[in-house]
Amino acid sequence: MTSAGRAAKTRERCLMANEHWTWQTDQKIVSEAGAARGIQEELLRKMRAARWNRHECFAVRLAMEEAIVNAITHGNRYDTAKQVRIRCWLGPELVRIEVRDEGPGFDPADVPDPTDPERLQCPCGRGMMLMRHFMTRVEYDESGSTVVLEKRRAAGRAK
Repeated sequence: MTSAGRAAKTRERCLMANEHWTWQTDQKIVSEAGAARGIQEELLRKMRAARWNRHECFAVRLAMEEAIVNAITHGNRYDTAKQVRIRCWLGPELVRIEVRDEGPGFDPADVPDPTDPERLQCPCGRGMMLMRHFMTRVEYDESGSTVVLEKRRAAGRAK
């Protein structure tokens, strides 16, 4: 691991330690479409119970779905012998989701911009674009096999 990678891990551990989590889960699913539906629904139920607004719930649902589909499709290539690990944390002000596949990884910088006029007909990269648009933070590990999604609650929202 590079020094930048170690610094990012240290920063992440500090942030995680300072957050008050009211709910969390750590589960593995097989690489099949729909296998994570229960985890997604549970997280959204917990968010609604904590009075996160419908726009925030929609954003988390969409980004989480894209991350899981990418892990199953591009990472594990639908290999049912491989699993996807999904870790979620919910706090009063922050939702954090980690999705890790068992694939070879990738470099997110190599994914073409789906808004480039020459790439509009190609579906590649749209999921990553949506995750970045709807989440507060989207970060990949060095190998590209884990994505971290975070959504901060909008300022001034009911708690």
